[in-house]
Amino acid sequence: MPHAQCPMPNLQSPMPNNTPKKGFSFGLEPPLGWTAILAFVFFTAACIFSGATAILRNGYIVVSFAVGVFLYFRYPILYIGFTWWMWFVTPFITRLVDLKSGFDPSRFMLVSQYLVTLLTLHTFLIYLPKSLRQGGLPFVMAFLGVFYGSLIGLIKTSPMTAARGLFDWLPPIVFAFFLFIKWREYPQYRQVIQRTFAWGVLVMGAYGVWQFIVAPEWDVFWLVETQLKSMGDPEPLGLRVWSTMASPAPFSGVIMAGLLLLLTHKHYLNIPATAVGYLSFLLTSVRTLWGAWLVGLVTLFGSLKAHSQMRLIMVIFLVILCVVPLTTIEPFSETITQRFETFSNLQKDDSAQVRQKIYEEGLNKALTNGFGNGVGNTFVVNDQGILEPIVIDSGFLDSFFTLGWFGAVFYLGGMLLLVYQVFQFSECRFDSFMAASRGIGIAMISTLAGNSGMLGVAGMVLWGFLAMALAGHNYHLHEQNKLGHGAK
Repeated sequence: MPHAQCPMPNLQSPMPNNTPKKGFSFGLEPPLGWTAILAFVFFTAACIFSGATAILRNGYIVVSFAVGVFLYFRYPILYIGFTWWMWFVTPFITRLVDLKSGFDPSRFMLVSQYLVTLLTLHTFLIYLPKSLRQGGLPFVMAFLGVFYGSLIGLIKTSPMTAARGLFDWLPPIVFAFFLFIKWREYPQYRQVIQRTFAWGVLVMGAYGVWQFIVAPEWDVFWLVETQLKSMGDPEPLGLRVWSTMASPAPFSGVIMAGLLLLLTHKHYLNIPATAVGYLSFLLTSVRTLWGAWLVGLVTLFGSLKAHSQMRLIMVIFLVILCVVPLTTIEPFSETITQRFETFSNLQKDDSAQVRQKIYEEGLNKALTNGFGNGVGNTFVVNDQGILEPIVIDSGFLDSFFTLGWFGAVFYLGGMLLLVYQVFQFSECRFDSFMAASRGIGIAMISTLAGNSGMLGVAGMVLWGFLAMALAGHNYHLHEQNKLGHGAK
């Protein structure tokens, strides 16, 4: 299908000579890889529509992992897109299964996306020795911090509990390492990520708006069973949107990344994806991520050349023209306006006060726990000698509480070193995807003061896009060296 031009200005700079220049199309290449993906989609759909959801509960894990293994070894570019979509839609599939086969409190199906992502541990172990020469020290440091935390977790809790906690901490690091170490394929990886997030914003954004208006029965059933009061009322116009994902905060992190990417490249989905994307983003009512979007936008703007900055201003102006009218009509305006009003009166905002209290209590527990509680161990012994769950609503404090001082210094040190590295790169001036990746990474780090945005899918966004900025630098540096040698 010919590439349909979008009226929004394009901030993407010309690609090097060996970079694919074709627009996105519906061509399913390579056919064998897409056959595996479509077979998985057909299997999932057939089980849902035929009522065989009991089979799907376990079959989804097995089949998705098999497809992931095949794509990882044969078609790594497809594997990247497949992995992101597993994070995007698996919670939604799980809710459909729960509605038909009964609620599963273990949430066992959600292990699927973790297993598919952990395939990249193979790359991490193979390339670890030589990665330090290419700038891989941040990933190695973070891995060592998590590894230490997992050992403490094994000592203080059961192996199964420690393994479950490790699933939140480890996949973002090894997946990001995979993107970084394969820097020679940076143009192809850049393209598949742009395409994946463009479609992701459109699909998840549209479903999020529909979810808010209709409150589908599978979402209502899940909300009632989990008793998550913070996610709104289980009725139309009463939900805090979480779309196809597990809760509003992870969804906000993913949609924020996609919306920033949409500002930097031309795609025929830009206008509809932007409209539903921003509307659903606002309907999540996650103020921390709203602020993070602004941080990412400022970082992106400051990374570009003057003429690209002017183009970005034009794009933002078109976005405002597209989105603002939608937010001023019912049934959306009341929900969005009320949430924005809380910025001016945080002292009377219940969630802000609860978060402040949690932060104050968690600060002492985190910073005085030298060895750490260990990965997966989310309980502490109170003054009466009774185990009680611990909630630390801060990524920084959570790192110290879980990994201890030793692990947190390595983990957060690796993160900060990666940030320092990506801010040394000048290629962001002409590669707007690198600039957007840097902005997304910094935006996600800014959320760590208010939530554990380094875990799960939020961690995939944080570590993954910073890794892409590093991969872009290595790629462009290699291309410049080739041109220099050619001139000689």
